[in-house]
Amino acid sequence: MTQHQSSPYPLGATLDKRGCNFAIHAPDCPDIQLALFDDNDNIQLFPLPNEYAGVRHTHISEVTAGQRYGFVIETCEERHFISDPYAKSLDRALHYIPPFDTSKSFELPKCVVIADDFDWQDTEPPRIPREEMVLFETHVKGSTKLNDKVPSQDRGKYLGLVSKEMLAFYKKQNINSIQLLPVAACMHEPHLLNMDKVNYWGYNPYVFMAPDPRYADSDAVLELKTAIRELHRHGIEVILDVVYNHTSEGGDNGAVFNLKALDSKFYLRHGEFFANFTGCGNTVDLNYQPALNLVMDTLRYWVQEFNVDGFRFDLAATLGRNGDNFNRDAAFFRAVAQDPVLKQTKLIAEPWDIGPNGYQVGNFPFGWNECNDRLRDITRSFWRGDQGYLKEFATRLMGSRDLYSAANWPYKLTVNYITYHDGFTMQDLVSYKHKHNEANGEQNRDGHGDNRSDNYGAEGNTDNPVILTTREKQKRNFMATLLFSFGIPHILTADVLSHTQKGNNNAYCQDNEISWLDWSSNEPKEHFRQWLADMLAARQEYMVPFIRAFSGEKRNDNRIFWSRVDGKLMSMEDWNRLSSVALHIGIGDDGDEMVYLINQTKAPARFTLPNDRNQTWKTICDTHIAESEVGHAEGEILQAPMSMAILHFSPTDS
Repeated sequence: MTQHQSSPYPLGATLDKRGCNFAIHAPDCPDIQLALFDDNDNIQLFPLPNEYAGVRHTHISEVTAGQRYGFVIETCEERHFISDPYAKSLDRALHYIPPFDTSKSFELPKCVVIADDFDWQDTEPPRIPREEMVLFETHVKGSTKLNDKVPSQDRGKYLGLVSKEMLAFYKKQNINSIQLLPVAACMHEPHLLNMDKVNYWGYNPYVFMAPDPRYADSDAVLELKTAIRELHRHGIEVILDVVYNHTSEGGDNGAVFNLKALDSKFYLRHGEFFANFTGCGNTVDLNYQPALNLVMDTLRYWVQEFNVDGFRFDLAATLGRNGDNFNRDAAFFRAVAQDPVLKQTKLIAEPWDIGPNGYQVGNFPFGWNECNDRLRDITRSFWRGDQGYLKEFATRLMGSRDLYSAANWPYKLTVNYITYHDGFTMQDLVSYKHKHNEANGEQNRDGHGDNRSDNYGAEGNTDNPVILTTREKQKRNFMATLLFSFGIPHILTADVLSHTQKGNNNAYCQDNEISWLDWSSNEPKEHFRQWLADMLAARQEYMVPFIRAFSGEKRNDNRIFWSRVDGKLMSMEDWNRLSSVALHIGIGDDGDEMVYLINQTKAPARFTLPNDRNQTWKTICDTHIAESEVGHAEGEILQAPMSMAILHFSPTDS
């Protein structure tokens, strides 16, 4: 192998006709060396003699795709292996036996030089409008590991996502957007490795660009691209959950995998200690240009080379920090806004972290959608029967316009959810009053304590038909609220199958049947699954036109009435004393109309329906009834206890 003229950019390993250019930002490591490994793990070291603005680089001829590599530095007169922060592939899944030290660094997976070419077979991204999106949060492994109709070699893998069985499932369930839990290579925290557990969710990035080999049969890059291509072919968008707020190097005593050694300025500090705004021991400082470059280069890479449609950013308040303060005009947000590759992608923020001033719901810049925990909490409390939530329930149902002005819809539509990966599944939300996280090995101290859940008479499994019927109705209440609120719905794929985690609301380390989706079926599960599919179709047909009409310049040209059960408009006093109310909305002066009949009480409520236009109403949803075909109505409706009905009228049908 010989050396040719090299370039400091692009960073990482870049193939050309002569070989491969290697470049790494390493201002704190002037003696860093490139390490190439053969099939027997024999190592050959090369100096990086060229330097530009802290970037060390060299060109090695005859290097081809598949070459394994990394870098070697000196620590306390010992050689230490570090990975390339710009690595695009790893040769195997990440793991080590604690404690980690310099000698064990050479046992870590090696980076792999790859060629970026891939046959996309003329597929195009679906480019689904935001108002039509319904996000289904999906774990690559957990979604198919126990599905015996998926070919055995593909279960729990990237290719399992696009097996014939799964593609049929998406179509039947009317799924149009999948939000994948992190697929970037994840290293497991030492305390998990000590318990022989792993970070199942994947929120502990080792490198940002390499797909995790855990979910591949042989080639994670090829297989993930194939999965995305086939999802696009079937009209399904792919949103990646990404983690840029911290890395797997952890806090002050954490392992040295790359960034800590390469540049001490990558992480925010409080004096001599790492700032911990994430709960993971360290915080990436995106005000530092090389750190910002790494994140921006990574995002562009996922869009340009993997054709992903957007991102959900974990603990996104960290990305906008200037030290202890959040700034919506921070460098990262400005960089994304001007980037021609990124500014047309879907950008979804988890709008908080655990640092000072960390709760930033409603404060992200234009072009960002935000996860709305307020709808989650209020909806859970409301349908549990808690009093005093009607006014805020109404606000959340109408799109949380106190936080997200309809003038900026659909670009600033709230992302509504009832359940997320970190919390109860919907089945557990109606089956457990308390979290049961004993399997996590932390004496049930972990996980959120404010779940606003109920078991309706028995903790966990029961054969009581009254309890079971109530639980199913509550699930429908939650889903109907979610799908017919103004916003972008977010649903756990687990909830489609009525999956239970046995009361575990923090199953981040449960790479087993607690987390893997249970595909077995019974009559209640099948009823709920079919009902949900019908409601998703109904949302697209009936709700989406209202979201469009209530967005932007024409938002004030529509009709909104809140009324009592007798049809009379509500007074200010009514908001504080009633638990059964109706919402009547209409498009323009004489367009389509919908009525929501909301009965929070434990007694039936008799609603008088609007008849100012001699309307005959079509019932498109009644959460008291498991089937979706429930006919027409006019005059009065007796709404069952603890339930909601949604009716539609179109003047073109009369």
